[in-house]
Amino acid sequence: MSQKMISRRRVFSLLGLATLGFTMPTVALTTSDAETQAQPTAPTPTAPAMSRMERRHERRAARRTGREERREARHTGREERREARRGGGSLYMKAGETIKQK
Repeated sequence: MSQKMISRRRVFSLLGLATLGFTMPTVALTTSDAETQAQPTAPTPTAPAMSRMERRHERRAARRTGREERREARHTGREERREARRGGGSLYMKAGETIKQK
């Protein structure tokens, strides 16, 4: 018998078909007529939970406020550092200034 190279695509398709062959008989055997009949559904609650869109809007609003707070903190930090550089505070050491150690 001669040996041939089998491509990866061919191997994966064969594995997929084999898997499908094993799962189909078990699905067909486990499904009974009683299970295929429609089950009575539970009544819907009168006050439904928040919809996906409402939850998404809340998450987006929370992200937006967090972003705004971080941005505001960056701006105030920059303003404070700028003011310190311009002589409004002693946050930074000025050029030519010496510090005496105790």
